[in-house]
Amino acid sequence: MSLKELKFCPYCGGAFEQREVVGRRRHVCTACEEVYYQNPVPAATALVVNSCGELLLGKRSVEPALGEWCLPGGFVEIDESMEQAALRELREETGLYADSGQFVGCFYQNSMYYGGVIIFGYRVDVVRGEPLAGDDMQALQFFSFDKLPPVAFESHRKLIELFRQQLAASL
Repeated sequence: MSLKELKFCPYCGGAFEQREVVGRRRHVCTACEEVYYQNPVPAATALVVNSCGELLLGKRSVEPALGEWCLPGGFVEIDESMEQAALRELREETGLYADSGQFVGCFYQNSMYYGGVIIFGYRVDVVRGEPLAGDDMQALQFFSFDKLPPVAFESHRKLIELFRQQLAASL
């Protein structure tokens, strides 16, 4: 599956054509002349470490990257902050609850499914719950940082490495 090309204006239903607008080729409606800007999609992840210093990863039960390991996370909803999205996704995908998160970093990644995605990572401390795979996960497991399995998404690998550096600097 790949990103589908838009053909019609979401405002009036008119056909799109490609025009040069502000130095880029963009979709412009032939009926209402509205320029349709395609922007990256925001997503948020949770970085959870247990008392042994191991990182929680989930094995995906859906595409993209079906069967591969990643951080628990997903897309930000219209009415929530990046941090709230990370906490919600953690609950949905792992059954774990956290009250707040500490920003780790963010990275951009191209996606054949969604175009551009900006991933925000938050370290969270679990306050209750037992790890139980849910939503987009088929399994959950804590891994030592020196024995991590291959991680599906480049942005997640970058967040994990940045997080590892932050943890090492705080010791």
